[in-house]
Amino acid sequence: MTIRVFLVDDQELVRTGCAMVIDAQADMAVAGEAADGSAALSRLSAETADVLLVDVRMPRMDGVEFTERLHRRDGPVPKVIILTTFDLDEYAFAALRAGASGFLLKDGPAEEMLQAIRTVHRGDAVIAPSTTRRLISHVAPGLPKPGGDVLTALTCREREVLLLVARGASNAEIGAELFLSEGTVKTHVGRILHKLGLRDRIHAVVWAYENGVLRPGQDR
Repeated sequence: MTIRVFLVDDQELVRTGCAMVIDAQADMAVAGEAADGSAALSRLSAETADVLLVDVRMPRMDGVEFTERLHRRDGPVPKVIILTTFDLDEYAFAALRAGASGFLLKDGPAEEMLQAIRTVHRGDAVIAPSTTRRLISHVAPGLPKPGGDVLTALTCREREVLLLVARGASNAEIGAELFLSEGTVKTHVGRILHKLGLRDRIHAVVWAYENGVLRPGQDR
């Protein structure tokens, strides 16, 4: 299956560079381009895409508003990967809350971008543990303590898995720490997302911090 990638960035040079790398892949193709979120929404009404690479800061309609509007539309919603220039970017955090499946730094390696596209297309989320934790710690220093037990619906094992997901651990890393197979971890993650009404792993990370399950800078 060819992954159809749509590029949304106000910098033509960035779009051109990304397009060259993507079109060189056997399993990917550029489905279209737009210079801002408003134009992208119009184009996507007539064109189909699987994954969107979206700049978080653009004129007319930025990546946050675009992501919010995209998720309010009827029908299947393409996966959104937010592109940001700054490692600590409150706009990127807002986009994750709006429904983006991850974020990437623009100056990262091309292979990282390609791997991220494949990852979100499979239905996973792109979580860079260090940058995700720094981002949340930077933009949400006053996160609330949980009101009551927000984890009532989860089993003890599911709580352990959620804490590790919130720290940015992969299924393999969670399995190694809890002595579980990757398949079992994946099953636990799926049940956690279903019980808590969460979209994906990124949403689980944001949810855990916002509900005080894990505090910025907390290791355990």
